[in-house]
Amino acid sequence: MKLAAFSVSLSVKDLTIPKTFYENLEFSVFAGDPEKKYLIMKSEAHLIGFFQRLFENNILTSNPGWDNSAKPLGAYDDVRTIQKHLKSKSIKLETEVNTETSSPGSFILLDPDGNAILIDQHV
Repeated sequence: MKLAAFSVSLSVKDLTIPKTFYENLEFSVFAGDPEKKYLIMKSEAHLIGFFQRLFENNILTSNPGWDNSAKPLGAYDDVRTIQKHLKSKSIKLETEVNTETSSPGSFILLDPDGNAILIDQHV
């Protein structure tokens, strides 16, 4: 099973505050739209997403089919393949991707401490 590069998705109250803070740590805006209440910032291979009141807690995110620059990968495991593998290991999923469809799709699982992991395929 191949997971894509992981990023951290942080729930924030105001996009401008973390944007300024992380710019001081040499991150720059990579993607997103403040009008849609999210920004993705990047420093070399490191990605952090800021989501203003779009979800309650912080989330680890993996995007099958993309590298850490959001460029398509030639070979990757489809989100449905990853879901099937995790279910075969008896890992409980909070949400599931519809196996009757094709990309895009996503599902959520929780780690043992209750941290959400979003497997979110856009391609």
